[in-house]
Amino acid sequence: MNTVLLSTAYLAPVEYYAKLYRYDRACVEQHEHYVKQTYRNRCTIAAPDGPLALTVPTVKPDTPKCSTRDIRISDHGNWRHLHWNALESAYNHTPFFEYYKDEFRPFYEHKYEFLIDFNEALCRLVCSLIDLSPRMERTSAYEAAPARADDFRERIHPKKDFRTEDPLFHPLPYYQVFQSRLGFLPNLSIVDLLFNMGPESLLVLRDSHDPLPAPASAPAEP
Repeated sequence: MNTVLLSTAYLAPVEYYAKLYRYDRACVEQHEHYVKQTYRNRCTIAAPDGPLALTVPTVKPDTPKCSTRDIRISDHGNWRHLHWNALESAYNHTPFFEYYKDEFRPFYEHKYEFLIDFNEALCRLVCSLIDLSPRMERTSAYEAAPARADDFRERIHPKKDFRTEDPLFHPLPYYQVFQSRLGFLPNLSIVDLLFNMGPESLLVLRDSHDPLPAPASAPAEP
């Protein structure tokens, strides 16, 4: 069974969901020391003026080495209202925003205490709308160098180039509402793909990732 190890992620990029499509099993890390300035609490959407990062504020933990599973969401800055307004402004004219918006709106009206729970609930929603059924679970312990999983916890990262970090991922261009002005913007948040392509999102995920290499066979018995 092919297994991928991922971080938790807020409305993760297309690359993340391409992994969920390709791998038999996905483990979401919850025991690591929380890492700032990553997709764990950030996504990037296509705003009218270009890529826009949306960040979920978190409560500063009591210790510098706090597990991801214990990171709490902050109410600072009325972020839910700001994020929803940004999503509406960016995607109100896409083909499928009107169709899906009532599914997403409750996440910006109700409070989640923990970031990982919020991210997981959003991920489940996205998977259901795309008709993607990944086998997902949270890690039971932290492994610095997992032997039986492909580790993308720090490789799917807003400050790293997917072209060098992930040679199997080749984002398939799809319709984007601001493409005539901005050109195609690859590997944005999954909602960019969903709101622009709707049910065809699954086909884009399929065609954006090469098949996984076959596992090496065990040596024959002498």
